[in-house]
Amino acid sequence: MNILSVENLSRSFGGIKANDNISFDVDQGSILGIIGPNGAGKSTLFDLITGYTKADSGKVKFFEKKIFGLSPDKISNLGVGRTFQKLKPFADQTLLENVMIGAFVNEKNIKKARDKALEIIDFVDLIEKRHHFAKELSTGQRKRLEMARAMAIEPKLLLMDEVTGGVDQKTIPGLVELIKKLKKTGVTIITIEHNINIIMEISDNVLALDQGKSVAFGSPKEIQKNKQVIDSYLGTFDAA
Repeated sequence: MNILSVENLSRSFGGIKANDNISFDVDQGSILGIIGPNGAGKSTLFDLITGYTKADSGKVKFFEKKIFGLSPDKISNLGVGRTFQKLKPFADQTLLENVMIGAFVNEKNIKKARDKALEIIDFVDLIEKRHHFAKELSTGQRKRLEMARAMAIEPKLLLMDEVTGGVDQKTIPGLVELIKKLKKTGVTIITIEHNINIIMEISDNVLALDQGKSVAFGSPKEIQKNKQVIDSYLGTFDAA
């Protein structure tokens, strides 16, 4: 069953087509990885799906419900969560307070929202930091906090923008395992990553973008063998 359907989605900025007639479907419970060189239109695609940027044309359906043209808050309330490449937690609030803000979207009772936030913080392995201010965290820990904040709205679909970007190599495996752990809860995931090995490891399907266009869609094995993807992005990819 498709949880998300994108059809001919397009957006131009000053004559430059950031997204050019992009179409794809996402199966419920799966992970879709999105790859492409810098400037390929990956983050713009997230902005269009989640309503942060208005598309010029196209269709976006979430569980067959049209969400094209809706505001970000309305899309979020339907069950579409998102993390951002540039981390912007409430720096002078604790982890618990940061996550509770998201929990209040669906839970107005303070105690229940707090309990829910603590459960999520434990899920992302930050329970010992729950009373620390967000500004005190390392980059890797702030990535986990960003995921926790997105999870607090109880998303059915979660879009994650470079979860492993900007962190040290020792931190990456733990974040990858957290993504896998999240998938096991039933949440459908779309993730942008520059680390091609991570994409190939966690994804059920991969969408490759280049210069705003979709150049390939398929399983990781199919993408690895696609000549256009190799020429535009993968180069001499080593599947090992």
